[in-house]
Amino acid sequence: MRDLANNLHFKPAFNPGAAVTDNTAQVSAILDTYGYGSAVLAFNTGTLSDADATFTVLLEESNDPAMAGANAVDDKDMIGTEALASFRFDDDNEARKLGYIGYKRYIRATVTPANNTGNLFLAGLWVLGRPTSVPTANPPQ
Repeated sequence: MRDLANNLHFKPAFNPGAAVTDNTAQVSAILDTYGYGSAVLAFNTGTLSDADATFTVLLEESNDPAMAGANAVDDKDMIGTEALASFRFDDDNEARKLGYIGYKRYIRATVTPANNTGNLFLAGLWVLGRPTSVPTANPPQ
């Protein structure tokens, strides 16, 4: 079998936490893509207890580690779409993914709720691939 574990690296994107019960945007950790040729945001929802909430995903890029001057990622620089990664009130316990193939060093994602008066549970990882040096660290750092 081919080795995948030594060719992937993981970083926290959305840490598990208390339920979000309002429309507060959930902003991921900033990902530094240096040393890797590909990146994917992988996340999952928990039980969503609102009857009409929507959750819109936005992917941003920058060459600044603090995301100064960040721009929304152009559709041509994504694998998948923000619309496919977005979800709604009846997408309980589902997984989503959104790939980045742009050339900026730093990226982050934001999930923005609308009409949310219930519970949003969200957790996710950045998955980095095509490392310039293998094996990748285990545990990931």
